[in-house]
Amino acid sequence: MTISAVYQNERCIVRIDGAFTIYEAGDAKHHLLGDLNLAPELEVDLAGVTEIDTAGIQLLLLLKREAAQQEKPLHFHGHSKAVLALIDLYNMAGIFGDPVVLEGKGGA
Repeated sequence: MTISAVYQNERCIVRIDGAFTIYEAGDAKHHLLGDLNLAPELEVDLAGVTEIDTAGIQLLLLLKREAAQQEKPLHFHGHSKAVLALIDLYNMAGIFGDPVVLEGKGGA
């Protein structure tokens, strides 16, 4: 997993690439909370996430809670298929509050 951050004015855009699982949780937590503490606004690009598990979702929820406590805007976008599948499985689209497009089930 790689986490990269780009600062644009008052906003930090963080991109997560690769597996976002329990094996990467420690490093990811340190990096994401560090970026949140430095930036007045955080945007997390999830397009590059190839694999995610419960630990990954828990980190996203932790980040959301910490942003709310610090009264900082936090946005998730570019949800990869892996992220969408887990959000759908856990029925958590409403919890994140960001626009999430889940693929429909069944035939068209």
